[in-house]
Amino acid sequence: MAEYCTCGAQLPEDALFCHKCGKPQREILAPEVEANTYPAAIVDIAPLPPQVQLEAPPLNFSNPVAVRIALIVAVSATILGLITPILNWPAAGFFAVYFYCRKTGFRLDVGAGVKIGWITGLMSYGFSAIFVTAQLLPDALSGHLAKTVVDSLKGAAFQDPATLQRVTEFIQTEPAVWMLVMLAGLFVFVTSLSMVGGALGAKLAGPK
Repeated sequence: MAEYCTCGAQLPEDALFCHKCGKPQREILAPEVEANTYPAAIVDIAPLPPQVQLEAPPLNFSNPVAVRIALIVAVSATILGLITPILNWPAAGFFAVYFYCRKTGFRLDVGAGVKIGWITGLMSYGFSAIFVTAQLLPDALSGHLAKTVVDSLKGAAFQDPATLQRVTEFIQTEPAVWMLVMLAGLFVFVTSLSMVGGALGAKLAGPK
């Protein structure tokens, strides 16, 4: 049996729309879209690692940078001591700290400055001891050590004849002991001044 639209047009079999007025002839069901049952993707964002603050290496003879700088400064200070004695040892400690800070980028406190000054002082003492011994050893072997020492003291603070006489007698009777005492005093003198210079360098160029 032929079907007709409300507008009077005869419809073909199984027509969905009227070809004359366009009226739908039956209900069109839209296919159901299945809901997404998959879990949402979880984006795992790792937190940024904390900034790592580099620690300064210990200031001892196992620190190659400190040893190399102390060696160069000690040699320079020993040579400079031929021109400006005494002042060269504090300058050695000071410049050892200065060059170490420039080389590594670390800022040293006073304690660290004393340590690198101590290393520089030990090396400076070694070179100075070799130099002084090389100067005095020929006089000690020839028996003229006392005269050489007394002549060098006459232009210093030892103007008392009695003091000069006691020094002369002591050197003549115990030349080896006098050399050891002199080298021990030189050790204390050089290392102390170098540590003072290192502390001063760290104080002026230390952490702000």
